[in-house]
Amino acid sequence: MTEILYKEESYKIMNKCFTVHNNLGFGFLEIVYKDALEYEFKKAGIPYEREKKYEVNYKGVILPHKFYADFVLYDKIILEIKAIAQLHAAFTSQAFNYLKVSNNRLALIVNFGEPSLTSKRIVL
Repeated sequence: MTEILYKEESYKIMNKCFTVHNNLGFGFLEIVYKDALEYEFKKAGIPYEREKKYEVNYKGVILPHKFYADFVLYDKIILEIKAIAQLHAAFTSQAFNYLKVSNNRLALIVNFGEPSLTSKRIVL
């Protein structure tokens, strides 16, 4: 049996996501959920950075396009927030890219756009 990567931290993050979804429901824009999550993370003392910028290094050259992760928590977990009808494969690719440029190993994609909160773990 494989151990879950960052199990305790992931549980705390998802708990706050469920708290926000239970209070707001679905139908808001992503920014509303991000603001509510930031409030919850602060209140719980969960270390985070919002809209963290990552550069792409290609053969020693920093490319002009930057990536912005919605949240980086505990300095090692990327959290991407969505508020759409359903998650698409493109978001998994986006999360893999974020993991590559950040050198992190875990990304969580959480979708607030459905009646029940949905999420996906991406491990690199």
